[in-house]
Amino acid sequence: MNPLAIGNSRSKQQLRLNWPDGREQLLDHVELRRQCPCSQCRAFRLRGTPPMVDGRVQVIEVNSQGYGLQLVFSDGHERGIYPWALLAGLGR
Repeated sequence: MNPLAIGNSRSKQQLRLNWPDGREQLLDHVELRRQCPCSQCRAFRLRGTPPMVDGRVQVIEVNSQGYGLQLVFSDGHERGIYPWALLAGLGR
C-alpha cells in the first residue's frame, strides 16, 4: 500500500505520509535516521550498537523508489531505501 501524499517539514523535522485508509502518519527525522534499513545501519543494530544520530539531523531530500522512499539526510547518509511496509509500521 502506497501513501496518497508525502510531505516533508524540515522546520518540524517530520515526514508526513497520508495513507489510503485515511491515516496521517508523522515520522520524526531523527527516528527515521536511527531506523535506516541499509546494510551498514542494520549491522550496527544487530550488534546492539545503533548508529549515533545527531538530534538535529533532517531529511533534506525524498526520492520515490516505487516500493518505498530513499531519504537523504543532512548528515550525508543516503543509502537506505525505506519500503512502504517499514514506514507504515514505524511509530505504532
